[in-house]
Amino acid sequence: MALDVTYKLQVPHRPGQLSKVAGVIAEHGGLIGDIVTIHLGRELTDREITVEVRDPQHGWELAEDLGKLDGVRLVWHHDRAFLRHEGGKLRMHAVTPVETPQQMRDVYTPGVARVCSAIAENPALASRFTAIGRTVAICTNGTRVLGLGDIGPVASMPVMEGKAVFYTQFAGISAVPVLIDTKDVDEFVRTVKMIAPGFGGIHLEDISAPECFEIERRLIEELGQPVMHDDVHGTAVVTVAAVLTVCRALGRDLHEVTVGQLGLGAAGSGIAGLVGEAGAKEVLAFDPNPVSHQRAVEQGIEVTTMEDVFARADIVVATTGRPGLITPAMVRPGQAILALTNPVAEIDPDAARAAGAAYAADGRSVNNVIGYPGIFRGALLSGADRITTRMKLAAAHAISALAEGDDLVPDALDHNVHERVTAAVREAAIDEGVARLDHTPSGL
Repeated sequence: MALDVTYKLQVPHRPGQLSKVAGVIAEHGGLIGDIVTIHLGRELTDREITVEVRDPQHGWELAEDLGKLDGVRLVWHHDRAFLRHEGGKLRMHAVTPVETPQQMRDVYTPGVARVCSAIAENPALASRFTAIGRTVAICTNGTRVLGLGDIGPVASMPVMEGKAVFYTQFAGISAVPVLIDTKDVDEFVRTVKMIAPGFGGIHLEDISAPECFEIERRLIEELGQPVMHDDVHGTAVVTVAAVLTVCRALGRDLHEVTVGQLGLGAAGSGIAGLVGEAGAKEVLAFDPNPVSHQRAVEQGIEVTTMEDVFARADIVVATTGRPGLITPAMVRPGQAILALTNPVAEIDPDAARAAGAAYAADGRSVNNVIGYPGIFRGALLSGADRITTRMKLAAAHAISALAEGDDLVPDALDHNVHERVTAAVREAAIDEGVARLDHTPSGL
């Protein structure tokens, strides 16, 4: 698995020295990323150079040769991901500091008692006078984390922290990771229900299938706030947005297109169901696990063979977790192929295009961070008690509409994208009649 390694180097401050460093990196097949000048001295310059390498061994081999360059001193080198995770990625901070006796009286005793009494009389006021209305719980048991599988809740924490960072950065939402150490569905549901009063929404993450479907269904039925499993619905929203963009690029309407889905796990089931709700002419699916078939059939999806999917589908979406599953010989000329398994796709997009695909992309183009912050913010701003299909489709259309050029979806770091998704979801909730504007939180 490729990784980014940062090398801190002291290099003689003379012409051509940096090019020698770059030459060694090129000889090793490294890909240079960021170059940051830390100190520019009369004799020596300190720089941090980030390089994409194949694996840790490759990173060490490059370090050894960089250290052999005449006059160059290798100070240290580290996997950049570990540098970014040192000490964790989250902190909890007060909205305003308490610096005077009057502020203490306002924030705590005696003033806080009056606010508590008001909420006791009218619980809807909690969205206005506490953080509940702008706080989401990210709940996981760590049974299906990225491509790592069942690594447990504690090892999943870096992923949950990352999700929380994007909630804050793109939606102004405080998100709290909640690690639930159980694989029992009843115990998981019971735990979430007990902590739910402290949150405006429940974000489910990295829970294995089929348990994730049962957990989500029960929590939606039994709780009065928005609940969404991001691996199912967040991924589906962004993928449907990509499908809509592909249709636009091909000059076709989704209602004229047959979509094939390879893989019916959490993500695949969500994609197949939502693209059908979006209006695809027909949705076909393949998965070797018969346990997933009944759920697909209930969604109106035709389960068939992989060969039949390629024979009939105009757009093929793959979320199988099996790199290299699709061979060039399977691709029908004119098809669009979205092979979304990370980090290695079912087929390389260049190979798919060479085989005749009209459009091809991999998982680097589809990131659910484009969806979930705005989806939850729109739901919280509308006071909706659930996230509906109409709200998810509104998000998908908003995302697709912002894609430019050859991009399937817009830049995930563009704040305007998240604002547009928020507005589309809020409007859909109001139009559908699931909004409760008296519960609209302050501070969002």
